[in-house]
This record gives sequence, C-alpha cells and structure tokens, in this order.
Amino acid sequence: MLNALEVVTTVVVGLMVGVEFSVAFIMNRILDALPGDSGQLGHAHGGRMLGALMPFWYIGSLVLSAIWAIAGWHHHGTGLVVTAAGLLIVSVVMSVLLLVPINNRNSTWTPDNRPADWKQQLHRWNRYHYVRVAVIIAAFTLLVAALA
Repeated sequence: MLNALEVVTTVVVGLMVGVEFSVAFIMNRILDALPGDSGQLGHAHGGRMLGALMPFWYIGSLVLSAIWAIAGWHHHGTGLVVTAAGLLIVSVVMSVLLLVPINNRNSTWTPDNRPADWKQQLHRWNRYHYVRVAVIIAAFTLLVAALA
C-alpha cells in the first residue's frame, strides 16, 4: 500500500510541476504574443480556470506528501519526503500571499476595466511564479529521490 501511495503522490506532484512549468515557459509566452487585447483576455480566462483548479492540486499534493511521510516514517527516504512536504507548504504560502491576490484581480480584468499597471502586475505574478515553479520542482525531485 505504501508503494502505491508513493507512486500516486509522485505522479500527482509531477503533473502539477508540468502544468505550472508549461504556464511559466510556454502558455504565458503564447498569450503575450497574441495581437491586441487577446493576450490579456487569455490571461484572465486562464487565471479563472487554473485559479479554480490549482488550490485543490496544491493542497492535495501536500496532503499526499504528508500521508506518505507519516505512513513511511521508519522507511528509507522519509527525510526527503518531509523536506518535499515542507517545500510544498512554502509553495502554498507563496501562492496565498503573493500569487492569488494578483490572479484574483487579473481574472476580472477586461480591456475596459483593467488598471493602467496591468502589465506590471502580470510581470510581478510571473516573477513570483518562476520562484514557485523552482520550489515545486525541488519538492518533486526530492519525492523522486525518496523512491530510490
């Protein structure tokens, strides 16, 4: 049973890393290259869509990692799992304090109501997001190492 938990946790976190990596390095570049207001509208729609899904994914990943750490407390690699869970906590705190407020504003913007500094706010979100992606990649790497 522990082996199944380890695999499921690693896959769930790995998929989350893939989605967030794609947002950072692929989707945002595509949206920024669109003509006119299309990019801003795409960012707003993406913010609504992923803003509804990602909290469950982040919390679910953290919960799975915590269960793995508890269930495998006396097994090899538990320290790596605990550290990974700590990094996932950091990613959740970063999200709540830094990224979600910007995303919540962005998801309501249209070309008619967006603030004058909307591009700067999106750039700030992107900078925070790059750090968060690095944090969750580190957590994923630790989980993979704990499997060995």
